Amino acid sequence: MGSNLFDLTGRIALVTGSSRGIGKQLAAGLADAGATIVLHGRNAETLAATAAEFAQRFGQARIFSYAFDVTDAAAVAGGIAAIEAEVGPIRILVNNAGIQHRVPLLELDVADWQRVLDTNLTSAFLVGREAARGMLERGAGKIINICSVQTDLARPTIAAYTAAKGGLRNLTRAMTAEWAGAGLQINGIAPGYIHTEMTQNLVDDKKFNSWILGRTPAGRWGTVADLAGPAVWLASDGSDYVNGQTIFIDGGMTVVV
Repeated sequence: MGSNLFDLTGRIALVTGSSRGIGKQLAAGLADAGATIVLHGRNAETLAATAAEFAQRFGQARIFSYAFDVTDAAAVAGGIAAIEAEVGPIRILVNNAGIQHRVPLLELDVADWQRVLDTNLTSAFLVGREAARGMLERGAGKIINICSVQTDLARPTIAAYTAAKGGLRNLTRAMTAEWAGAGLQINGIAPGYIHTEMTQNLVDDKKFNSWILGRTPAGRWGTVADLAGPAVWLASDGSDYVNGQTIFIDGGMTVVV
């Protein structure tokens, strides 16, 4: 094992929900390690802007972008087929697409419950399954599912999100049980409270912000940059015997009471 252990040069990585936030930073981290990046997002304008930014930073030849609905089986199948035909074989998949919906459980509409589960959990099944078809044929591939501290913990008003992220860890295990023997590694990353556009209102809430700082042994919010290194490790040859694990990147939040 030498200095190339974490080199991703020549490997194609699809990161869902990567036009902004955590997904964008994960894609940048993989690109820094040499990967060819396939960006993905729902908002065409935001996706195009991110693709242009990445092309300037990493070179046009290594940056591609595709927009498709990760909750629609036919759209996912078409999107993965197009990527493999037009860009090349997907070696790395990061299932990052996700949404949040905050409302007390007794007030949670069934449609909103389903929308959160579809986006945060079912999408990982759909995209993971389609990407795995080619990976299994080639005998190599890395799938990284983006979980959360809510994979293990719960807070009021985010029941659907908590259920989805808990399910995502077990989906990671199920994928491992079926696909590890064919040369795939499937793992999860569980971020703690990360300062992003999605959490800005929580950062601005003085009471909640104080609770986070006191509850987290590291004494700070996480940043999107904190997640890039673990993602590169799980995408690289350096993690070839790591399988079915969910790595918590939370400043120690889930190990203290």
